[in-house]
Amino acid sequence: MTICVNGTEVPPPGDARVSLLDLLREHLHLIGTKKGCDQGACGACTVLVDGRRVLSCLTLAAQADGSDVRTIEGLVGEGGDLHLLQHAFIAHDGLQCGYCTPGQICSAIGMAEELRRGDPSYVTFDIAASPVVTRAEIRERMSGNLCRCGAHNGIVEAIEAMLTETAA
Repeated sequence: MTICVNGTEVPPPGDARVSLLDLLREHLHLIGTKKGCDQGACGACTVLVDGRRVLSCLTLAAQADGSDVRTIEGLVGEGGDLHLLQHAFIAHDGLQCGYCTPGQICSAIGMAEELRRGDPSYVTFDIAASPVVTRAEIRERMSGNLCRCGAHNGIVEAIEAMLTETAA
């Protein structure tokens, strides 16, 4: 059993009860993924597993066997370039204290893939058609990621900017 974390294969922890969050933070020392509530309610621990967003505090590391896990540290491009969404967060002031930012960014990247696949949300007007990217759609899809500082408007603007740029 191996887990590919940010392009590097790692062995699973010896204890099958270890969460993916604790594997990342405590065993691999990838501290970008944050431990917020440790109950799946805040989204601070969101990472991408095979391109889908998951709450790493509620996911056992063993469940990621054979999967590609991407954390905020793994989003850096060649030459150390920031991800397009990281640039957008900076440009649109989508962060304040920064604690929730890694989870917000990973979640938004997963959300963008959901939109590309045409997955509807609770506020999708016509579930038979591809979702139209509106602020309401973004807010609904990002509702599992909390920002206690109140940077939600900047976060939504940053996500809108990324979606607009990648659609062009």
